[in-house]
Parts: sequence; structure tokens; C-alpha cells
Amino acid sequence: MEDTIFDKILAGDSPADIVYEDDYVLAFNDINPQAPVHVIVIPKKKIRDFIKLQESDLQDIGLFFQMVSKVASSLKLDKDGYRIILNCGKNGQQTVEYLHAHILGERQMSWPPG
Repeated sequence: MEDTIFDKILAGDSPADIVYEDDYVLAFNDINPQAPVHVIVIPKKKIRDFIKLQESDLQDIGLFFQMVSKVASSLKLDKDGYRIILNCGKNGQQTVEYLHAHILGERQMSWPPG
């Protein structure tokens, strides 16, 4: 599988405005924000997409989602809420083949989302 922009960011080969990092995830501001806060969270242990979670270790999956929650809290989004988005495949508008969560906040979200 070819390296994605997220692989390059993790390797330090592409710049990113990092807002959080630990042993499990890296979080950075989206370059095309759709809300006042729009952060992308990627696991450091690569998973191609949401479908591949079926084949992934439960501990890795749990850590990823726990860290997405922790990043949202570190951004002080808990009070008014936020949206977490996971795109999967062509019809889901996934543009990078690397599992990632979008955290959007600091504005009222609409429904339906897409």
C-alpha cells in the first residue's frame, strides 16, 4: 500500500499543525476546516479504513476511540458538544486511505449531515 499524506505527517515528512500527540494517536488541524474547530485524529498503528476495524485488535480500536474523546476534551468541546465523523470508502467521501476521525466543534451542526 502506498504511503498516504497521513503516513508522511507521522514520519515528519509533511507539515501539520499538531494539537495533540501521545503514543497511540496524532491529532492535527484539518487544512480545509468545515467548522471553527476541525481536527483530524489518526492512530499511529495504521488501519486503512473503518471496514478494516473488523480485523483489528480490540485494544487498538478501544484506544483509538478513547483518544478521540480525550482530544475532543483537550480542545474544550465538552460543554457545548461536537461531532465525530468517520468516512469510509468512495460513497462515504473517504479521501485518504488511513482510518481517521474528524472532530468538528464550536458551531451548531445540522441534520442530516450529508
